[in-house]
Amino acid sequence: MQKEWYVVNTYSGHENKVKEKLEMRASSMGMEDYIFRVVVPEEKVIDEKGKEKNKKMFPGYILVEMIMSDEAWFIVRNTPGVTGFIGSSGKGAKPFPLTPAEVDKILGSMGMSRLDIANEIAIDDMVKVVDGPFANMFGKIKSIDMANAKLEVALDLFGQETIVELALSQIEKA
Repeated sequence: MQKEWYVVNTYSGHENKVKEKLEMRASSMGMEDYIFRVVVPEEKVIDEKGKEKNKKMFPGYILVEMIMSDEAWFIVRNTPGVTGFIGSSGKGAKPFPLTPAEVDKILGSMGMSRLDIANEIAIDDMVKVVDGPFANMFGKIKSIDMANAKLEVALDLFGQETIVELALSQIEKA
């Protein structure tokens, strides 16, 4: 099973409390290997007085990066303030995850990445290109530019190793 991103419905205005409770529950129940990141999607806006504030992009919703096991699903569903998952038909059916493109769009607007650069990818790791002219090709990471969320990947083009620059949103770990 692989980790994927899911949308969780919460009581509106309780997103940050639910995030805290879910992170505490995952830690106290030893589920750090199944529940990884909890994100409240926010964007910076300037109010009428010229002050910068954080505004929730999707009030009443949080994003959870997790491996959908029965235990992890139970813990998230039964966290106080959670009303359910988006993409589930109910009746005990597990939800559908967000697509990588959807996750990249939401997290990218917050200055975050779907991939945890520090822990998930490193130089010489194999990756699959999922977007752009090199889609469905595999290559090896040669350099990582964390500041610009870009990396250089060596691809085999016509029998010759070619270095191409890709955005983090264009790859997934192979």
